[in-house]
Amino acid sequence: MNQVRLSLFILIISVVTVHCQTPTAKKSLNTLPPELIEVIEKRIADGVTPSMAIALIDSAGITYHNFGKTATDGKAVDEHTIYEIGSISKVFTGILLAQQVLDGDLKLEDEINEFLPNGVKAAKMGEGEITFGHLTDHTSGFPRMPDNFDPANPNNPFADYTVDQMYAFISNYEPVREVGAAYEYSNFAQGLLGHLLAQKKNSTYEALMVQTIADPLNMDDTRIDLTDRMKGNLALGHNEGKVVENWDIPTLAGAGAIRSSSSDMAAFIAANLGYVETQLTEAMALSHKVRHGKAGNMRVAMGWHIKSGDEGDVIWHNGGTGGYRTFAGFVKETGIGVVLLTNSSLSSDDIGFHLLDPGSDLAVLKSKKEAVEVPEATLEQYVGVYELSPDFKITITKEGKQLFLQATAQPRFEIYPENDTKFYLTVVEASISFQRKNDVVESLILYQGGQEIPGKKVE
Repeated sequence: MNQVRLSLFILIISVVTVHCQTPTAKKSLNTLPPELIEVIEKRIADGVTPSMAIALIDSAGITYHNFGKTATDGKAVDEHTIYEIGSISKVFTGILLAQQVLDGDLKLEDEINEFLPNGVKAAKMGEGEITFGHLTDHTSGFPRMPDNFDPANPNNPFADYTVDQMYAFISNYEPVREVGAAYEYSNFAQGLLGHLLAQKKNSTYEALMVQTIADPLNMDDTRIDLTDRMKGNLALGHNEGKVVENWDIPTLAGAGAIRSSSSDMAAFIAANLGYVETQLTEAMALSHKVRHGKAGNMRVAMGWHIKSGDEGDVIWHNGGTGGYRTFAGFVKETGIGVVLLTNSSLSSDDIGFHLLDPGSDLAVLKSKKEAVEVPEATLEQYVGVYELSPDFKITITKEGKQLFLQATAQPRFEIYPENDTKFYLTVVEASISFQRKNDVVESLILYQGGQEIPGKKVE
């Protein structure tokens, strides 16, 4: 991403406090530490993100900390500014499922094949059938994305994916592992779950979400279709410093279609912490219960992910669409919650985790100034498509002397050479190295989050 001169970007910080009727928490967090404000200011000044809207929730109430603008020539953001929350939508879907379970409409153990149309049937491996519980905790065996996902417009990739395509994928997909055997993050499974829950109520996903969650919590700016007021308060999504299209996700809405504000999301997190009297209390509590463990110290509930922290379990989810990155989470032991919304394709999860778990480090992002010179002929050899899994590929392209990386259903990012074979991203703590055999580039390795993930060159 191009650097943005500080003189051309006016940093605006506002703080608003709203009080909740709450019990006393073990810890208070109503201000941002000065060192964290410095990190946020630098990221905005460097063009990492045009804006950041943060809500801190504790027993004393809610405080809002707003940085930057909706766009270069836009207005200052506040707690009513609208962002795409992306995959945070999945925890809304988990709560919708929990409520239907509590209402007796279905059971977590119900098999999804009983709810699919005639002629549509999910295959299985092993003895077990796919259940609603498997969809919500990412153990269904469905992949991250369907293999018939072929967007006409990559800048709005989900817009033309239809229900018929979803059913066709279900009918034709051959699973590669037994149901319930392992965690595999799946946008498809969560989208299907939202579809089935809405179908059960003869509703649309948006109408069901609004009726069940948004309206009872007075979240008037939490919708999929933007109201006129939401349009007026929309922060424009950005990738590499440029405004990009908003994403429309009609069929797989339960996986990532919701738009919201930090004010509404703060009310949502406050309700999950029990600070708000709501008819959803029991459903929210059910959605927090651990259902499955995965690698490391991470566990999975109903949509929510749970990370062990120094002061308690961090219950969280993040989100990302073409021009937005978001984070929401809370720690019951401390009574603290955090909402962080940005209109940038660059992650700020590290800030959210650090606020909830001070032992979690802030990312140290490299600057493109640290890049070295690599001959264009060498760069050209790295261009191609690398398969990290059947449904997840990284495409490397080149424009002049610049290489770009684009992962499946994600924005394109510039990558910079650390040496002749290793390249890094400036937007997240991640890098890749290209692997040769007999002087031919055969694969790459993605280094991120302590993992090393190989990808074979297939094109």
